[in-house]
Amino acid sequence: MKFTARQFEFVFPRPALVMGIVNVTPDSFSDGGKFLAPGAAVEHALKLVAQGAEILDIGGESTRPGAAPVSEAEELRRVVPVIEQLAAQTQVPLSIDTMKPVVARAALAAGASIVNDVAASARRDVAMWEVVSEFQAGYIVMHAQGTPQTMQDQPAYNDIIREVGEFFSERLETLLNAAGIAAEQVAFDPGIGFGKTAEHNLQLLAGLGSFTKKRRPLLLGVSRKSFIGKLLGADLENRLPASLACATLAVAAGANLIRTHDVAETVQAVRMAEAILARNHHVD
Repeated sequence: MKFTARQFEFVFPRPALVMGIVNVTPDSFSDGGKFLAPGAAVEHALKLVAQGAEILDIGGESTRPGAAPVSEAEELRRVVPVIEQLAAQTQVPLSIDTMKPVVARAALAAGASIVNDVAASARRDVAMWEVVSEFQAGYIVMHAQGTPQTMQDQPAYNDIIREVGEFFSERLETLLNAAGIAAEQVAFDPGIGFGKTAEHNLQLLAGLGSFTKKRRPLLLGVSRKSFIGKLLGADLENRLPASLACATLAVAAGANLIRTHDVAETVQAVRMAEAILARNHHVD
């Protein structure tokens, strides 16, 4: 199985890719405001690479529950200088975390290689897909119910594993047939916390293995998310252990990419899990 993103190619099976989060926002739930200045964002991103991040995910609009939308112009102002500087200073692939085709195009032109589309579920027009196709970019298809403003109002599913799996299959077919995007450009993200209750998130995490049957790389983003606080009573600063537990179990279930704020800790946890899993076949 391959994942291609412009000039980059990842061939699985291989160690899970750890994707470092770079929020160039004033209001992201975990680190909003810390890296709003381009210089601070670039410095932070390069630190994540030094810690072992193999992809950087740069976002200029918070998608936390209830987040206010950001204008196209403001999002461009935040992310393009950061991507331009990082493209000149690091060799790792850069991902643009955006819902806007214009921002995706500008980011790819500035040196990004992947579009991380949290609005993939709601997308009804082909503008984003045309950008991905034109640049031969990697494309992360994330499942969500509703928008950041509404998604946690009353999320409901009959069978969340089946419904998310059906969305992945339907969307992959659309991308291949209607958008001219190759299967190798596509990865899936079940969208933990995006239009899901804590129980839905647990069901998704327990059922991750079913999504690996789609033969596309699976990305998991659980880092510091609010359902951890709801389940365990842990405030934002104390959710790393639970985030690592989710990451290691996800890798055991076949996840290929782990998106995290805490790169050094996640790399260490995931590599240990992989070392143990590699010995599984020796056990009677």
